[in-house]
Amino acid sequence: MASPPNLEKPTKFVVVGGGIAGVTCAEQLACQFPSEEILLITAAPLIKTVTNFKQVSKTLEDFDVEEQPSSVLEDKYPNLRVLLSAVKSLQTKEHSLQTEGGQTVQYEKLCLCSGARPKLLTRDNPHVLGIRDTDSAQEFQRRLCKAKRIAVVGNGGIALELVYEVEGCEVIWAVKDKAIGNTFFDAGAAQFLIPSLEKEKPKKSLPCKRARYTTETDSSSHSPKGSSMSTHSYTHIIGSLDSGEPGSALGPDWHEGINLRGADKVSHRVHVEYQCEIQHIYSQEEFLLSPLRSQKPNAGNWPVYIQLTNGKIYGCDFVVSATGVVPNTDVFLDGNNFELASDLGLRVDEHMRTSEPDVYAAGDICTACWEPSPLWQQMRLWTQARQMGWYAARCMAGDILEEPIELDFCFELFSHITKFFNYKVVLLGKFNAQGLGQDHELLVRCTKGQEYVKVVMSGGRMMGAVLIGETDLEETFENLILNQMDLSSFGEDLLNPSIDIEDYFD
Repeated sequence: MASPPNLEKPTKFVVVGGGIAGVTCAEQLACQFPSEEILLITAAPLIKTVTNFKQVSKTLEDFDVEEQPSSVLEDKYPNLRVLLSAVKSLQTKEHSLQTEGGQTVQYEKLCLCSGARPKLLTRDNPHVLGIRDTDSAQEFQRRLCKAKRIAVVGNGGIALELVYEVEGCEVIWAVKDKAIGNTFFDAGAAQFLIPSLEKEKPKKSLPCKRARYTTETDSSSHSPKGSSMSTHSYTHIIGSLDSGEPGSALGPDWHEGINLRGADKVSHRVHVEYQCEIQHIYSQEEFLLSPLRSQKPNAGNWPVYIQLTNGKIYGCDFVVSATGVVPNTDVFLDGNNFELASDLGLRVDEHMRTSEPDVYAAGDICTACWEPSPLWQQMRLWTQARQMGWYAARCMAGDILEEPIELDFCFELFSHITKFFNYKVVLLGKFNAQGLGQDHELLVRCTKGQEYVKVVMSGGRMMGAVLIGETDLEETFENLILNQMDLSSFGEDLLNPSIDIEDYFD
C-alpha cells in the first residue's frame, strides 16, 4: 500500500479531479518528473483511466475508459500519491487548498480538472434523475427494472445512447430541436438513424471487457473492493447534488455491463416529441388535484407526470434529465479572481493557464479562450478531456523547466470517434458547418441502413465531415481537411461511390 502524501511541505504538482483529464495530467507529470511527488486529489474512490489507446490517424484517437481503484495508479507510478477527499476551498494567493477531510495542501503548480455537473431540470425532486457518472447510472438501472414508462429529456450523447439501449420499457423522448442528435449531426443524419429506434437491436456478440469495481458505501454492499463485477454497487444519486459529491463523467460505453431493461414485455418502443421542453413536472398527488386531471382523464396512474410546452401530458415512472452540464467551478471561486467564460467554465489561454498565477485547468471545467484553429472547436467530450489533461501537464512542465511550448497539434482539427445506435460515428472539423454562416455547401451520400456520409465544403475546400457506418473514409477526409486542397474540379463526384477517393488523396 502506498504511503500517505506528505502535506507539511509544498507539493510541486497538485491535480484536482479523478476523471480522464485529471488522471491523464497526473500520469504525464509523474512520467516527466520521476523524482518529484505528484499529488492527485479526488472525491471519488474510483478513478478513470485510458486503456487500449489507438492513434487512428493524425488527430483521431480511439480508446476505452476504465474505472479502477486509485491504488492501481499509485502502484504504476511510485511518485504519484492519491488523496481521497473533496476540495473545500482554494486560496490562490497563498498557493494552498483545504480538503473536506481537514488537510491543507500547499502547491507550486495546480491543475483543476474537476469536470462538470448535470444541468438538472429541477433539484430535490425524487422523480427526476440526472445521469452523469457511474453512480447515477446504477441508480438509473435500479429504477428502470421496475419501470414501464420513462421520460427522457435532452438531445446530447447520454440521451442518444440511453433511448437506444433501454428495453422492456416505453420511452417518451422530449427534444427541443427539430431532429435528434442536434449536438452531433444534422437532420439528414438524424433521419438515417431514426429507423434504428423502430427495429430490433442486433445481439451483442461479445460481453464488455471492462473490469467493474464496487465501493462499499453502505451496509448493503458486500462485494470485496476491487472485484470484477457486471454491475456496480453505488448509493450516490445525482438527483440531489447538494447532498453528495459528483463523480467523474461516464465513459463512451457507460451502458455496457448494465442491464437496461424495464418491467414491461416490449422490446424497444421510443416515442419522440420534437421541438418541445418540459413546462411542468407534477407528482401524482399534484396531478390528481390539478385541472389537468379532468382534461386528461385517460392519463393513467403514474408516480410523476410531465407537461410539455407543446401541450401534451405524459405519466411515467420517472424522468431522466440529460440536458447538458455546468462546469464544476463553484468551490474554487470564493476569494479568488478567476475569469469565467460565458458558459461558466474557467477561461484558459493557449497554455491551459487560468487567470490566477500557477493555476491551470483542463477538461470539462475549462473553456478554451485562445484564438482557435479555423477547423477546431471545443466540445466537452472524452477525447478533448484526455488531450487537454496531457497538454496541461506539458505546459506545467514547460513552465517549470523554462522551455517554450507550442500549441499541440491535436487542437488543429476537431476529431471524434464514437458510436450511436450501433453505428460507428466519426466527426471531423466543422462537421455541422459551425461558424461558416451561409458560406458553405453540403455534399451527402446515404445508403439506407449502411452508411451516411456528409462533407461540408466552403470555397471549394473541405471544412468538415460526418461519417456514420464503416465508411473507411476518415483518414482520407482528415488529410483533405488539413491540407485545404482545392476540390472544386471534383464537384459532386467527390462522394461518387464508384470512384475510389482514397486512390486520389492518400
